[in-house]
Amino acid sequence: MPKKFMKRYLPTPEKVQAMQSLGFLGDILHEPNLWHINRHSVSRAFLIGVFFALIPMPFQMIAAAFFAIWFNANLPLSVVLVWISNPITMPPLFYFNYKVGAWALNRPVLSFDLHLSWSWLSERLVDIGIPLYLGSLIVATVSACIAYLAIQFIWRRKIRTDWQLRRRVRRELRRSRDQTS
Repeated sequence: MPKKFMKRYLPTPEKVQAMQSLGFLGDILHEPNLWHINRHSVSRAFLIGVFFALIPMPFQMIAAAFFAIWFNANLPLSVVLVWISNPITMPPLFYFNYKVGAWALNRPVLSFDLHLSWSWLSERLVDIGIPLYLGSLIVATVSACIAYLAIQFIWRRKIRTDWQLRRRVRRELRRSRDQTS
């Protein structure tokens, strides 16, 4: 993965550290490992960000930031990736998670009849909530692991192709020098 591409779109450490709303974190934001863009920190950020994006919970970004700090992942990337689940993508993602959870529990998928009332919510909370959270844990774990391994693979492949390209250019330069001599 090209560092220049990521550096172009991620906020700078100075910009994030200057935010007054994050002042309660103190010196934690000054840890340089949270801002590095390398194969390990980026792949950990994908692991964390994708996992929390697929878990239906409030304050996903705070949880992703906490775990990014804990595991020395790239902090801004971890937080940004949580927005995979946004108001537009949430319904299909979480419905899929519910279906996976219902399948894992060997329960029938309930028909989609949403009524925003306390009585409906109290009746359906267990019937929908347990398969939803189990399916979310399954999908989030599998997706986060795939994202982690994909970033590791893509990054290594990019480095390998760049290395082979440099080697080929050097060989051609040597050949051209030998031919002119």
